[in-house]
Amino acid sequence: MERERYVKFNRKVYQALTMIGQFGINMLVPVFLCSFLGIFLDGKLGTNFFVIVFFFVGAVAGGYNVYRFARGIFASDSEQSAYLHGSRKNTGRGNVDERKNHQDKQDSV
Repeated sequence: MERERYVKFNRKVYQALTMIGQFGINMLVPVFLCSFLGIFLDGKLGTNFFVIVFFFVGAVAGGYNVYRFARGIFASDSEQSAYLHGSRKNTGRGNVDERKNHQDKQDSV
């Protein structure tokens, strides 16, 4: 029994570490690619401003990647949480009564 809980804990830790790694990759890859493209263009054209422009383009693209990734994670977590807790979408019928009944059940326990 103790072993199962230990394995579950490790799985959650590994999933969290994987997610952190994905955030880093989603941010750094566009920055590096755009920076190297800017360095390449500066070398070919004899300029020295493309690296700065492309660095900021890469930073914006990386930030947008991280935003999309985080939005996807939180959307799937909220759907999973709603499923696990038995929530349902607001149908406009009796939400106040359901909350009151739920509170009454909690008070009686």
